[in-house]
Amino acid sequence: MNRLAPCRINDPEQFGRVGLVIGGESAEREVSLTGGRAVGAALERQGIEFSVFDGPMPLFDAIRRGQIDRVFNLLHGPGGEDGSLQGALQLMHIPVTGADLASSALTMDKVRSKWIWERNGIATPPFECFGPEDQAHERAIEKFGLPLFVKPTSLGSSIGISRVSQASGLQVAVELARRYGDHVIIEAEIVGSEYFSGVIDRVTMPLIRVETPNEFYDYEAKYESDETRYFCPCGLDADRESELQALSLEAFEILGASGWGRVDFLMDAEGKPWFLEVNTTPGMTGHSLVPQAAAEMGVGFDELVWRILETSL
Repeated sequence: MNRLAPCRINDPEQFGRVGLVIGGESAEREVSLTGGRAVGAALERQGIEFSVFDGPMPLFDAIRRGQIDRVFNLLHGPGGEDGSLQGALQLMHIPVTGADLASSALTMDKVRSKWIWERNGIATPPFECFGPEDQAHERAIEKFGLPLFVKPTSLGSSIGISRVSQASGLQVAVELARRYGDHVIIEAEIVGSEYFSGVIDRVTMPLIRVETPNEFYDYEAKYESDETRYFCPCGLDADRESELQALSLEAFEILGASGWGRVDFLMDAEGKPWFLEVNTTPGMTGHSLVPQAAAEMGVGFDELVWRILETSL
């Protein structure tokens, strides 16, 4: 099993005054608020001085007043995970957890991430991208057949995603995805098991395999259902799991991601992995995957929060 290096900081005062930024205005606000409560409790238990901010603007005001030394970012989606927060903090010379401006923007964009993966030989489900003026969505059916997945290009938590099994449902799925952005991605369905690889400080965590009675691992399955099943250990033999962890880290780093994050992929019946996306600010709720994988490594939630805060160094 991969091991984490010793902590780089042992005294909570060395972190200085931490700004925990949560909530915001994206469609993933509720997920952020739920995880933020858990992270705040962990910071408090460990004696780390922190203040909580709902969205970037009050955080920026506190920074200008000289009240914040570093930021624990738990904003999901646009405004927090897309590079905008990271760029502003870079200009203010305030360190922040997780990926930098460029890699945050890139990993948030499913289309450009997939282009880079394809260019570098990392398999990703075949797809078509449709801009605001492109209404010829039927060509995806002609190219890939059915079922298909329709997704917003820049959002997480499975919000706005639909599985389309009949042509008559395509337009409704596109309209749903367009509520969250002008660009829509339509992917061919890959039939197989869904796996998740947490990453922190270039160490890949044990893989998690997920099973859900839902059509796919959607928002309800992720955050609300008690019927979703999580397998960690994932059931693969050690050598195969190590290979997939290494490939996940490659997929993570080839997009420039750093600090911590999560890589999502499917594995088909032939054992071929198909990479879906990289999340640079994964969830930290009671159903979230990175805390589950950390626990399998012997890293409790409080230590995980400490380790994530260390990625701001």
